[in-house]
Amino acid sequence: MFDSVRGIWGRLLGAARGGPRAGGEERSAGAPRQSGGKRTHNLFEAAAAYVSACAEDDQDRIEEAAGWVSPEALSFGVNELACRAVIALARERDESPRTVARALLGLPSA
Repeated sequence: MFDSVRGIWGRLLGAARGGPRAGGEERSAGAPRQSGGKRTHNLFEAAAAYVSACAEDDQDRIEEAAGWVSPEALSFGVNELACRAVIALARERDESPRTVARALLGLPSA
């Protein structure tokens, strides 16, 4: 399942970026920490890290981000990110979200 999501996100993020990919990932300083000094991650951080790692084909970061939250939470976060990304691209291109989503998946326009 995540392989197909990775392929979709790779194309989506490549189109959205329109330029070179950033190498590092910024982390927020004010995030809560678990006991032992380990930082907790919310599902949106996990989804963003997971999708960006998939787009860059970085298996270590994929596995790390996937371990931050439950698979269900990660799936929800990835879905939310997909919706927001398609809406942002649709606004940028002055097209409908449906047209943009179909184009990203390589489907003919409906």
